[in-house]
Amino acid sequence: MVVVVLKGAFVFAADLIRMLSIPVEVEFVRLESYGKATVSSRQVRLTSEIGRSIEGRRVLVVEDIIDTGWSLSFLLDYLEDRGAADIKVCALIDKPARREVDVKADFLGFVVPNVFIVGYGIDYDESYRSLPNICTLEIDSLNNNSG
Repeated sequence: MVVVVLKGAFVFAADLIRMLSIPVEVEFVRLESYGKATVSSRQVRLTSEIGRSIEGRRVLVVEDIIDTGWSLSFLLDYLEDRGAADIKVCALIDKPARREVDVKADFLGFVVPNVFIVGYGIDYDESYRSLPNICTLEIDSLNNNSG
């Protein structure tokens, strides 16, 4: 079973699932720790749960970014508590410079420095998801923009 973390990982997950050579079921979870901020609150909430039982199942978590690690750690605990037999993590992006919790991806796209990124499903305040590429966003210029 593939468990996609919404909303940021949906574009990556769609591309990834089409490339898999094995049949998979897809479920979605939604976590919140950022809100409208650009840094994690470290208070992770599950705002949408998996609809089916994962007890005894092999699970692949598809995540957009491993940043501080708080959200992924929360999700891994959630999946373990629900009886997943095996859990692997596939993340598009890793930002190890921001890591506060020791979590790692089993499969990883690439590592980025400590910059704020958007595009390819990843947002800032629900904007920029539709960009076809991953881009850096200068948050200071947004916050200082009076227009």
